Amino acid sequence: MSNPLESKNIPSFGEKGGGNGRRKLRINGHSHLLPYPEQIPQFMKDKEIFWVDDERKHMLQKGWSRPVTDSSFFLDEKLLWMEKNKLDHAVILNLSQLYGNGLRLEEMKKALRFQNDFNAKVQKDHPDKFTCGFVVHPGFIYGALDEIKRCVEELDLKVLCLPTHFMDSIGQWRCVFDEENDRIFELADQYKLAIEIHPYDGDKMIKLENTNWRFHLIWMLAQCGDAYHFYTLNGMQERFKNIRTCFAHGGQLAQMNLGRRIQGFDGRPDLFEGKYHPRKAVGHKNIFFDTLVHDTDSLKLMLERQGTSQVLMGLDDPYPLGEMESDKQSSYPGKILDLAIEKKIISETEKGEIWEDNVLQWLFGDDEKAKRDLVRKILG
Repeated sequence: MSNPLESKNIPSFGEKGGGNGRRKLRINGHSHLLPYPEQIPQFMKDKEIFWVDDERKHMLQKGWSRPVTDSSFFLDEKLLWMEKNKLDHAVILNLSQLYGNGLRLEEMKKALRFQNDFNAKVQKDHPDKFTCGFVVHPGFIYGALDEIKRCVEELDLKVLCLPTHFMDSIGQWRCVFDEENDRIFELADQYKLAIEIHPYDGDKMIKLENTNWRFHLIWMLAQCGDAYHFYTLNGMQERFKNIRTCFAHGGQLAQMNLGRRIQGFDGRPDLFEGKYHPRKAVGHKNIFFDTLVHDTDSLKLMLERQGTSQVLMGLDDPYPLGEMESDKQSSYPGKILDLAIEKKIISETEKGEIWEDNVLQWLFGDDEKAKRDLVRKILG
């Protein structure tokens, strides 16, 4: 397949066009990476927690298998894919399969530690190409706090990856923003972390038959909407002013559901005693959403509602629901912003900000030195 980027007006490496006399960087704020089969500890396969087959064709868990749909699931191939698609840098999130829900405590701790150590090595070996996240399990609060300290202070990881929902120690599903988890966010606030909120495990939470990809196509959006609901009701953005939280997949339901939430809050104040009004969070400087909403009408609603500065590029590569090269979908990385330009939804300046400035703002907040340091690493 020919590279669709060849027909697009994308600066090649070395061209000018960005701020300070340079081109704008293309930083992908939502990416994933699989370990090679031989990198996964044997206990994870023995316990059927997670593994990849030797042919690199499937990722597996007990009673579950998913095809590896693109070679860029793996590191060396990812680097080639990024070069081909002119991507300067990517934020690598944890694998959703490694949130640790339903595992015994010691197995969960070992599996999550492997994920975090793997991501830390990727970042250490390729600091110009990757900023990597780490994951903790909110259901075991003291272990989560210890792992946050380890990942920040020893591994130099600054992006905390959390699921929208988790299974607690008695098997009950909870929203990650339940107030009992405030200690996690107090520590994240102390470290001034970026936070990524991502949905998964809907098929375990909701008693519906898992057919036609319904949990990825429908329920993931509901999970994000539910998490955003409680993030804003609990005033996380006001109580923890140093964290910057990005909701995956554009927090798509959160955008279109705002009016219903406001009407519910105003119409039944007895149900929201002590909570923050939903309207107060709209466009907040520390709440971000990625661009992975798949159509320009949804993107336009998000931009108009939240403001362009709160939206950052997220490709969700290499998954097939990500913005990947596809003849059938006439798609390629960055297509939605090119379409938004054509439809005059955003300007070229705003496009550059979504690719670079807004990702850096989410990652580092007001730490201008950290932003400059990463840009220097990227540009070499």
